[in-house]
Amino acid sequence: MREPALRRVVVAGASGLIGSALVDSLRADGIRVTTLVRRPAETADEIEWLADSSPLDPAVLDGADAVVGLNGASIGRFPWTPRYKNTLLWSRITPTRALARAVRQLGADAPAFVSASAVGYYGSAPGAVLTERSPRGETFLADVCGEWESAALGAGDRARVALVRTAPIVHPQGVLKPLMLLTRFGLGGPIARGTQKWPWISLEDEVRGIRHLIDTDIDGPVNFAGPAAASANDLGFALAVRMNRPFVVPAPAWALRLVLGADATEALLTSDAAVRPAVLERSGFRFSHETVEQAVDAAVAAPQD
Repeated sequence: MREPALRRVVVAGASGLIGSALVDSLRADGIRVTTLVRRPAETADEIEWLADSSPLDPAVLDGADAVVGLNGASIGRFPWTPRYKNTLLWSRITPTRALARAVRQLGADAPAFVSASAVGYYGSAPGAVLTERSPRGETFLADVCGEWESAALGAGDRARVALVRTAPIVHPQGVLKPLMLLTRFGLGGPIARGTQKWPWISLEDEVRGIRHLIDTDIDGPVNFAGPAAASANDLGFALAVRMNRPFVVPAPAWALRLVLGADATEALLTSDAAVRPAVLERSGFRFSHETVEQAVDAAVAAPQD
C-alpha cells in the first residue's frame, strides 16, 4: 500500500453529515484522523474539547497537515426563534475561535485551517452571478457567515485559511430531507415563485472539494456549489421525477413565512443566489455531479441508513 501524502488531519464537527463523510473518506485512504468531540473521548483518535472555558491546547494540532472546522447547529431546525438564532451564531463562532486561536499559537508550524461557512454569505441577489469576489448580503444568515469567517481569520496571517462557502447538500439528510417527505405524499411543487436560483452541491463533491483544499495551497473564500445553476423548481421537479410523484402543489411565500418565520424563509427558500464555484474551477477541480439532476439521482439512489 502506498504511503499517503498526508500524515494527519484534525476534524471538528465530525459527527455531522459532512464531517462523518469526510472522516470516512480520509481514513479509507490511510490518513490518520483525529476528531474533536464534545463528550468524553472513547478512542485514541478522539479528543474532548470545549467541555468548559479552557482554550484548545495547540499541541492537539501540532504535526497535523490540516484542521477542518465544521461545527454549527442545524439551519434546518425551525422556527428560528431569537434563542435559536443565537444558537446558530454561537455554535459556529465559539469552536471556530478556539481552533483559530490554537492555529495562531503554532505560528509557522501551524496546519492549514479549512473552516466552514455557507453560500448564505451572499444573501439574495436576483439576476447576479455570485463569485468569491461578490459582496456580503444583508440577511441574518449573511451576518452569521460574516462573523463566522472573521472568527476563522483570527488564525492570523502566518496560517493558510480556506473558507468553505457551502451550498445546501443534495442528500436525504440535507436539503432533500423535507422535500422528500412532501414529495412522497404527493405534496411536492413550486416553493414561492419557484424560479429563484438555489445553489446546491452533492455530498460526494463537498467531501472531494474539502480534500482538494487540504491538498492544494488555496486560501480565502471558496464557493462550494455545483457548476450548473438550478432553480428551486429544477431541484424539486428532478426529485419528483426520481420518486415518480407529481410536482403540482405550490407553497406560497406568505405561508412559508407564517410557518417557518421570515428569517428562515428569506435565507433558505425564497433567496435567489446563482453562486459560481469560480475558485474551484480555476484550480482544476472537476465535479462528479455537474447538474442538480445528476446530484438528485445519485442521492436518491444511494442506500439509506
